[in-house]
Amino acid sequence: MNARLPRARLLLLLALAAVLAAWFGWRGWGGQEAPAFSGAPQRVVFATNTGYIGSCSIFAAQARGFFTQQGIDAAITSHSSGKSAMEAMLGGQADMATVAELQVMFSGLAERPVSVLATLFRGEKDHGIVGRRDRGIDSPASLKGKHIGVALNTSAHFALEAFLNRQLLAPQDVTLHNYATDQLAAALARGEIDAAASWEPVLDTMRTALAANGVGFNSQDIYEINFNLVTTRSFLSGQRGTIERVLRALDQGERFCAQSPALARSLLPASVRAQASRPDTPWPALRFKLTLDQGLILAMEDQARWAIRHRMTERSGPPNYLDHIYIDGLDVVAPAAVTLIH
Repeated sequence: MNARLPRARLLLLLALAAVLAAWFGWRGWGGQEAPAFSGAPQRVVFATNTGYIGSCSIFAAQARGFFTQQGIDAAITSHSSGKSAMEAMLGGQADMATVAELQVMFSGLAERPVSVLATLFRGEKDHGIVGRRDRGIDSPASLKGKHIGVALNTSAHFALEAFLNRQLLAPQDVTLHNYATDQLAAALARGEIDAAASWEPVLDTMRTALAANGVGFNSQDIYEINFNLVTTRSFLSGQRGTIERVLRALDQGERFCAQSPALARSLLPASVRAQASRPDTPWPALRFKLTLDQGLILAMEDQARWAIRHRMTERSGPPNYLDHIYIDGLDVVAPAAVTLIH
């Protein structure tokens, strides 16, 4: 018995140490409640794709009071794509927007005054293609010669061409038709096109509508989206303290989305909840975390070369995308999350 007592005490001490390490590690990574803001609330309008799971942190920050704690009176306007959200922000209808890195890439090519504040979400299975079996589509290779609907100059367009390239198909091997994202499912159901490329939950809507007549392919191992929070340089120049408070609220929102899946799902719109419950989209595989890393730069440079090759711009080379990233805000809120070479 005396021999077992020290071992029991050792196990108890080890368990206590593990709990304390987890606690302090959680707090050290920003898991603690952010200090409340005592000034007057400031109105900030977010243009976001409310039908996309990557917006979870914004929903969480709004519903759980994280914005309020930081003195942010948040308003969320709904858009069906990052492209639409970006245009709303640049048109003065919003202060910030959520967009895939492709829209930042185009902004850089056009020298638009847009800055990334943080990447909110990453995923590689949420882009893809749904085709009609009655049009002879049963495998990726069978897309050759088909008419494919896609919202041009969006991440879905880039992911589609990357997917075709993986099948050794050239862009001219298919015929692309430009549709607004929210029109794709109906066009595919009517048979106006043979297949459509988009992102979730639009893909899920198309699969459900076609039922047994539909076949889907996703972008795993082909394309990974970087879903970002951006703002204009004019807002950035006068609101740096506001940006830090927004990022603190979203940092809490990201942790809530990552660590409380059931509660986080309940905050999402019905269409997104359906996607989040699919067995092939396990919640732990969804990466909710504020970051700024080198992969974002590399992705935009690769996409810029794609845009130049397809003559979507008059530029002959990519710009310096570091000029389109605001590092200081996240560097204050979560310095370990900034791994950009700068």
